[in-house]
Amino acid sequence: MAKKIQIGSFVKQTAGYKAFIPSKFPPDNFISWNNVLVTLLSKAERAIGKLDAIDELIPDVDLFILMYAKKEAALSSQIEGTQATFIDYLKEEAKIDDKEIPSDVDEIKNYIKAMNHGVNRIKSLPLSWRLIREIHIELLKGVRGKHKSPGEFRKTQNWIGGPTIETAVFVPPPPHEMKSALDDLEKFFHNHSSIPILIKAALLHAQFETIHPFLDGNGRIGRLLITFYLIKEGVLTKPLLYLSEFFKKNRIDYYDKLNFYRKEDGVENWIRFFLEGIRTVSNEAILTAKKITKLKEKDIELVSKFGKNSDTALILLKNLFKSPIIDLKLAQKITSIRSKTNISSLIEKFEKAEILFETSGKQRNKRFEYKDYVKLLERE
Repeated sequence: MAKKIQIGSFVKQTAGYKAFIPSKFPPDNFISWNNVLVTLLSKAERAIGKLDAIDELIPDVDLFILMYAKKEAALSSQIEGTQATFIDYLKEEAKIDDKEIPSDVDEIKNYIKAMNHGVNRIKSLPLSWRLIREIHIELLKGVRGKHKSPGEFRKTQNWIGGPTIETAVFVPPPPHEMKSALDDLEKFFHNHSSIPILIKAALLHAQFETIHPFLDGNGRIGRLLITFYLIKEGVLTKPLLYLSEFFKKNRIDYYDKLNFYRKEDGVENWIRFFLEGIRTVSNEAILTAKKITKLKEKDIELVSKFGKNSDTALILLKNLFKSPIIDLKLAQKITSIRSKTNISSLIEKFEKAEILFETSGKQRNKRFEYKDYVKLLERE
């Protein structure tokens, strides 16, 4: 990195607190191509290239993306304090009656809606603040934050961490300083400079979080921005890369690196962390996809030996890869088996084959989970 690079400075406001005022973005000549950075970038580019070719490894890449997106939605929401888990979302999606599901599972639902909205709209719209505001509306619709101006940039000062602005960990730019920072960042979306795309993605996320333009939902929108940008730039042909798992596992480091990004010479450490995240997440996703494929092949072979039930069993098994938590009612709907006795008998075969496991511990309204599959998806 070039010496004494800063992306802004902390300036005392009339109310007495210090807020961060971004400099012209991006700074000139702020990347020093040392061996460490070159090596990290090379490894990250190779890993994400393999990830984008994942459809050569697994037969149903769209199903894999669907489940991976659900996991990302849960993890990204949890980083912001949501209590609902990936399992809670799967239960809710399958309409499993469980009073223990936290009400904030709706935030995960909204994240998925926002993600899908962005992936669809980016096919015909440029990556822009117009698009980001649309996504923000979807994210906050009817949930915590619904009263915090969905789809609108803030008109008041916000802060990160601490009960008051005076004790805050970080105070983003005031609204009157924010517009020029947003203009610079939007131009950077479309700036065809020599900066490698993965490094641009790192900078986009960190700069967005630094500006913090919304009253709520900035972390989630900022993480979605990474995937949207990589799709728009053709690095990914499908929404395959999600960094929330890496950020959540390294949560302290994630926040520390973002905080130091705003200080003198903190940009390179953030970029290194981000590139390591790209490499790690890409390689783990590829490994998970391979393991899911092996599991599917193994269990297809098992249910094909169920005798006269084998055709119906295959239908149920294939649906378990979409909905791995079921009850008898859902199993009946999937298989079109009307008799409770017959569907119970089929489920028992799945249990004996150790494909499904009863997880409710109840005599009535039993719930079954495709545990081996869920463990591969959770991988925490």
